[in-house]
Amino acid sequence: MAPNESSVTMQRRLEAAHLQEIEGNPLDASQIAMFEMFEREQWPSERRLNYIAERVRLLASANAAE
Repeated sequence: MAPNESSVTMQRRLEAAHLQEIEGNPLDASQIAMFEMFEREQWPSERRLNYIAERVRLLASANAAE
């Protein structure tokens, strides 16, 4: 990822996090860390989506088991 792309990606993440706060659903520390990891390791969009989808599946199955 080019340096300019990296700054654009970070700016988008910060704007999205701000919108989440406005909506009363702020990102927690683990979510922020996850998005920072995506940027740092330059994960492509498809890999990011697959990772998030898997986290959702794991949380859903853990909640269903309770």
